[in-house]
Amino acid sequence: MFHVILAVGFLTPPVPPPGPAAARPVCRRRPSALPPSPYGPPEAVWPRHARNDAPVVAYASARKRRRERRVVRTRGWSVVELPVDLSSRSARVPRTRGAVPAQDDSALDGDAAHAVDTVILLVEDDAGDALLVEEMLADSDLDSSLTWCKSLAEAQRFLDACTTPVCVLLDLHLPDVHGLDAVTRIVRTAPDAAIVVLTGTAEGEAGLMAVATGAQDYLVKGRLDPETLSRAVRYALQRKQVERTTAALRVNELMAQENARLERGLLPVPLLRDDNFQAVARYEPGRAHGLLSGDFYDVVQTADGTVHAVIGDVSGHGAAEAALGVCLRVAWRTAVLCGTEQLEQVRLLEEILVAERSDPHVFATVTSLDFVPGGRSVRVVRAGHPGLLVRDRSSVVWEEPQVGMALGLLPGVGRWGRTELALPPGGQVVLFTDGLFEGRTGPSSRLGEDGLLALARKHGTLPASAFVDALVEEAAEGAAPYGGLADDVAVLHLGWGTR
Repeated sequence: MFHVILAVGFLTPPVPPPGPAAARPVCRRRPSALPPSPYGPPEAVWPRHARNDAPVVAYASARKRRRERRVVRTRGWSVVELPVDLSSRSARVPRTRGAVPAQDDSALDGDAAHAVDTVILLVEDDAGDALLVEEMLADSDLDSSLTWCKSLAEAQRFLDACTTPVCVLLDLHLPDVHGLDAVTRIVRTAPDAAIVVLTGTAEGEAGLMAVATGAQDYLVKGRLDPETLSRAVRYALQRKQVERTTAALRVNELMAQENARLERGLLPVPLLRDDNFQAVARYEPGRAHGLLSGDFYDVVQTADGTVHAVIGDVSGHGAAEAALGVCLRVAWRTAVLCGTEQLEQVRLLEEILVAERSDPHVFATVTSLDFVPGGRSVRVVRAGHPGLLVRDRSSVVWEEPQVGMALGLLPGVGRWGRTELALPPGGQVVLFTDGLFEGRTGPSSRLGEDGLLALARKHGTLPASAFVDALVEEAAEGAAPYGGLADDVAVLHLGWGTR
């Protein structure tokens, strides 16, 4: 008997739909009786689905029974007419149903301003399909607001004005557009909107093509249910978010690759004419993922055989400081190749620093060296820079040649002198920036100059390249438990002959 009753229910002819209504009443939590919908029973607005799709008929019958039970349960609800803008209407889809306590009149304003998680735009010219979607959203656990537009032009106006993430439920057969062109135009209007295409039972191929065109998913109207619809909306929004994030990451990755290529091109290559002179350099920027820093160095050998070297440190750790360091290095090399005298080079660097810096508080420390042919001495000019190490086959000593004011502290006031520093046989010079010895070795202690000298003496018998590596690695290891080397590090190992 049970099966016979169901069959009779399925064969009940649909009731003809009434004339078009200006707006569909939406249940609000206000004390009053709930009048019947002007659309009539759900079966009346779904004749196309009822003829072709049994699941929709069953869902419509279930909705009708739930409506009847709801009227019994919620006799205290009232109906509020929604404002109509052209053929569009917006409504908040309630998440729960049932009797609720009465509220005062101010509750309506609060409800209208209530924020929801998901904004859904339904672009559909068929009232029956629109009601189907609205009822299924009401039965789902999706917290959403629904706006219905009957044409693509209305949808585009809504999307132009919308500032929040939107999921567009898009029919491909609209009065003003047909087929995949609807997807293309929505993507062009709102590139950040998630799109779920609604297709007929025989349009599966069109759904796949819509996804290839730019939609995130497609649904067959005759096979909809609340769970499937809410899941498709959520997944479409997540897929769109992933697409946006992936695209942004790709752009950042390409930019990082270009920046790395540019920075590698700006790193100095020692210009040496004599194979008997050895220059070993290590460079560790303090800024994350950077190849350049405010520390700079360069080595150039001129035609008379003199080897000129410079190492400097621009205050700060940003990209602007790195750019300024490159500017000073290029200016120094140009001055050397033009035959500028050593002290004049330092004055020229200060002039360029003052002209190029973006902040008047930025300064730079510099040490300039001239190795005369023969390897017996080196001429040193220091502008606020740390001392240097001199090493030979048996010892390492810390030297503090005459020092002047850092560049840019008091432009035009600084005075610098030149020191002739004798080198032992086979003696070589190690220059570095303060980042090498300012790393922490304890909660309140740093490596310091004495600690660096101890490290240098510990590894004093190593060849030049291994010696520099050992200094940098041990300084970094000692500082690792306390945040690592926070400052930029540059090291130059210079001298005649090889070790």
